[in-house]
Amino acid sequence: MATVAPGQPLPEFSLPASGAKTITRADLLGQWSVFYFYPKDSTPGCTQEGQDFRDLHARFGELGVQVFGVSRDSVKSHDNFRCKQQFPFDLLSDAEEILCTLFDVIRLKNMYGKPVRGIERSTFIVDPELRIVREWRKVRVKGHAAEVLDALTKLVDS
Repeated sequence: MATVAPGQPLPEFSLPASGAKTITRADLLGQWSVFYFYPKDSTPGCTQEGQDFRDLHARFGELGVQVFGVSRDSVKSHDNFRCKQQFPFDLLSDAEEILCTLFDVIRLKNMYGKPVRGIERSTFIVDPELRIVREWRKVRVKGHAAEVLDALTKLVDS
């Protein structure tokens, strides 16, 4: 499966999501979308990143932007995480690494001295015509959600 980059269209996909939903490419058509990829539910950095997107969610909504968190965790884990943190957006379960592969976010990481495959924290903006228009890789959590909101404000207004 080929990976995508800014300027390229998002290929077809279908993934289970929190709240017993299934999110597909067709669900994105006509709206701006943000996909933020994170390593694992309920870990400190991932919780903070989700909280930051949660706290700015109303402002994303004012711009007509839908936000999706993506990790390899199960839907059950996502439902628990989303409920506990009161996230107003869906979390996609990518256990088979469909979107992770498309967006090329799986990297070898070092965990306790051993190499493991994991998600590199990354964020992507998809325009209403389903093209990737912006990407952030090796994301640092602090201030990131606000930076994404700022970029979207400029894109939507242009």
